[in-house]
Amino acid sequence: MTEGKTDAMLECQRFWVLTIRTVSNVEVAGILNIERERMSMQHCKPLMLLALLMCAPLAGCLESSEGESVFDLVVSHGSDKGMIVETYDDGNLVSLDPVVIVFDFSQTTSSSALTTFGLSLEGGEAVTMDASEGSSISYSFSEHGVHNVSVFAIDATGATQNQTVPITVDLRIDWSEEGTNDPMPLSFNPTPNNGGVHPLVIEINSTVENPSLIDGIGGGGQTVQFSWNIVDELDDTCQSKSGQAEDGSDDTWNTIHFNTYLLHELRIVPEDGQDFLNIQQSVTILYTTD
Repeated sequence: MTEGKTDAMLECQRFWVLTIRTVSNVEVAGILNIERERMSMQHCKPLMLLALLMCAPLAGCLESSEGESVFDLVVSHGSDKGMIVETYDDGNLVSLDPVVIVFDFSQTTSSSALTTFGLSLEGGEAVTMDASEGSSISYSFSEHGVHNVSVFAIDATGATQNQTVPITVDLRIDWSEEGTNDPMPLSFNPTPNNGGVHPLVIEINSTVENPSLIDGIGGGGQTVQFSWNIVDELDDTCQSKSGQAEDGSDDTWNTIHFNTYLLHELRIVPEDGQDFLNIQQSVTILYTTD
């Protein structure tokens, strides 16, 4: 049958090859393979119709299989960064303002009913919500670091979709002391507790005030001399600066520190016999400089 084949028969043969590859029925494919070798195009047409009818149940085969959920997890969170603020008065923590991020699942869809929304932080215990009761979960971050938050949704079939959302949390420590001639060290730890990436930089602002002996009246006091020191946990001095403040005035030190791997202290050391001082300072641990 190789000689004298018409173009129509060749077209028929190509059709059968396509049909055999498409229809997963070995018996029918074998019959069609025999028929293609001995049928003319005229006889081929009824079998082409038969093949098309057999292919009909395969329509939509590129869609999800029956019973499989069509899932689209969409979670918005407003901001992907924030700053914790810790406030200390005479060495005592008086307030801690965490970073609160709201994760909104309201745009998430599934072909099956949604049952659960949730999130977990670096493998910790998951926080979940019944999807019938709401679509937003608030989470408070009380530790600095770049946190990888796993957000997820579950539908009635048990299907789960999840994604990871990085949240960057900086830290600022505000510190104040009044009427001291022995300032306490301000301790800060730039190492993140989650074991993630370290901060880029530490910004330090410290003001030492030498208040007048009589409020509103200068004079009568003495000039205060002191030094600022940034010291690491190995007791190595990383940075230092001398300062002085005349009676009724103050002195300020602004600096940037790049060692973000060890526990540190910011120390203010007055010379002996100095007047009482007021201190206002802040240490800011930053993961970005935007």
